[in-house]
Amino acid sequence: MSNMTRKIMVVEDDQPILDLMDMLIRKLKYEPILMANGLEALELVKLDPPALILLDIMMSPINGWEFLEKLRGELNMREIPVILFTAAPSIDEKMALLKDPHVGILVKPVSFAQLKTEIERYLV
Repeated sequence: MSNMTRKIMVVEDDQPILDLMDMLIRKLKYEPILMANGLEALELVKLDPPALILLDIMMSPINGWEFLEKLRGELNMREIPVILFTAAPSIDEKMALLKDPHVGILVKPVSFAQLKTEIERYLV
């Protein structure tokens, strides 16, 4: 990853998970950008796109699906890899994988090994 950013944005409204991801991403030698609000995260993506986004599905004021739709549609950022966090992968989430080659899924609780594998799939 020569000139590309080493930033990974985490969009998650659960503070303990944000803290955990902060630690794990630093351990992988990336720079975490922690966002508890999806709308604010979208604004920041416009200004400074990260290399990858880790995205929780169940959030407010907008959920992960709405975030992804705005990212891919309004912002026209189709190439940024997005890894969805979910407690239980549903059919919808599996369908999203088929439609978008830049979308992955991690089931909570996420282990360091799983996170590393999924990030390396897109960023190495």
